[in-house]
Amino acid sequence: MTYQDDVSTISCDKCPLRRKDGFLPFEPEEVTFMKRFKTGEMVAETGTQLFMEGSRAAQLFTVLSGMGIRYKTLEDGRRQVIGFVMPGDFIGLQAGVLDAMCHSVEASTPMRLCVFNRSRVFELFQNQPERAFALTHIAAVEEHFLGDALTTVGQRGALEKIAWSLHRFFRRASMLDLNKGQTCPLPFRQQDLADALGLSLVHTNKTLAKLKANGVVQWSNGVLNILDEDALTELSGIDPDTVQRRPLI
Repeated sequence: MTYQDDVSTISCDKCPLRRKDGFLPFEPEEVTFMKRFKTGEMVAETGTQLFMEGSRAAQLFTVLSGMGIRYKTLEDGRRQVIGFVMPGDFIGLQAGVLDAMCHSVEASTPMRLCVFNRSRVFELFQNQPERAFALTHIAAVEEHFLGDALTTVGQRGALEKIAWSLHRFFRRASMLDLNKGQTCPLPFRQQDLADALGLSLVHTNKTLAKLKANGVVQWSNGVLNILDEDALTELSGIDPDTVQRRPLI
């Protein structure tokens, strides 16, 4: 589990993520600032711990490519997945504001990350109000997601929970141009999904098998295949017309 930070960097004005439909546009002066704010790039291998709960990290990251998980660990070693990391996500904000991470982040695939110094976060609020608002927007989006996730875990049945989760993955992948027709990468384990939704691995496996048998979705070998998008949308309870573009740091 290693990483390398001596990789060639992509200039912010050529950032491949800025062309994606899922992100709000930058003003020219914001791009100029971000070119100064970014200190480099890093490549992390699968299994790398990008952040450890309780740690004081010196760096913050935006995910250029790859995916990971956010999780908390109880005293007895049990793990609760609290979110999944995808391209465009800004990670380490807790360390930048609260001085220490309240959860861990692990790479589920090889990842490429833009690197920022934690000590310079306050510059956003001092000199770049638009970028500071973007950072606040990101925090609000995360809060909204956690509210939806908690509602799902607490009130929905297993079939609805898994449909909600897979629908969100597919829609986000679509906005990141990661889809190929009705398929998208989903490089997580069933155990990760079970942890996130408060289900046992056995229950998760049986529910996924039921969705496959009913011709709704198939998830195998790290690829999600949507067999009946309308049925998945109905089961998920998500409004298909609701599209949330998010800022990019």
